[in-house]
Amino acid sequence: MALGLVRAGACLLLGLLVCPACTRACLMCFVTDKERIRICQMFVGMKAWKTKECDEKFQLAFKDLLKTEINYDERNNLHDSFTQMVHSLQETAVAKGEWVYIKAFSKAAEEMKKAILQLKKVPACVPPCGVQELTRRFICDGCYSLICKLPLNCPVKDVTVNRGDQAMFSCVVDFQLPKEDISYSWKFAKGGVRTQDMSYFRDLPRARGSVARIRPAKPVHAGTYSCVIRHDVRPVARLYFFLNVTGPPPRAETELQVTFREVVRWSRKEPEVVEPWKPGLGELLTNPWALTWEDLCLLAALVAVMVASLTVLVWMFCRWYFSGI
Repeated sequence: MALGLVRAGACLLLGLLVCPACTRACLMCFVTDKERIRICQMFVGMKAWKTKECDEKFQLAFKDLLKTEINYDERNNLHDSFTQMVHSLQETAVAKGEWVYIKAFSKAAEEMKKAILQLKKVPACVPPCGVQELTRRFICDGCYSLICKLPLNCPVKDVTVNRGDQAMFSCVVDFQLPKEDISYSWKFAKGGVRTQDMSYFRDLPRARGSVARIRPAKPVHAGTYSCVIRHDVRPVARLYFFLNVTGPPPRAETELQVTFREVVRWSRKEPEVVEPWKPGLGELLTNPWALTWEDLCLLAALVAVMVASLTVLVWMFCRWYFSGI
């Protein structure tokens, strides 16, 4: 029995070398060599040449599945379907004997095609960038997995805002992200430089989440902003935004600045005003040269009025005094 298995295995390996394309079908990914040998031995017996011929027919029946690609998350379901197929073929071999294996293999292959059509489809790749893990597919032609061959870095997006307005960056990609363990980190390359060279960037620790805002935007904020999306600790995509701040400041800000400058200018220097000299009585008496002709005439009239008033008062007093004698 053991010698028969060794001979059958050697012939099977020789057959695989002769027919290398057959070894890359879905059958070879989910059914082991021992399982195929065992099925063929159950159909045709222990003779090596019969086992080799049976295995060739087995692989030939599944040739249409050579280029099959399935959703990577569905590989366990497909493995379960192949396991059920193996059990079904073993039951058929026990029940019907040697000359029905070709028909049994063809029927099994058709059932596997139907099972593959029921699997969840592979999501399409969404350009232009990103490690799109959910698009991972399992390739039967080689038994390996593959994701979209897209770069991690996304193209730079230009964002132009007026000075004083709000600048907003959304770290969002067009492809579907995993539902858990997603994090965002932001960096900034200042000086108005437009670049994807990470040596120019510095961390922005206060920026968190998928959205970053700058308000009000100033010329000093011009430059390239980078957002890295991570799933767990692995980068998924790196987005870039080049911010260009243009135009004059807003009108309200301009009016406030003008008012402020006027206040500062007034506080620094008061305007010079020439006012007429208004001397007091003491200054006029000590400085008679300061009197004008109008002042002299007014002063003479005042003295005359005072003398007349004094004369009237003296006359009235004398009359009253002499009238009583």
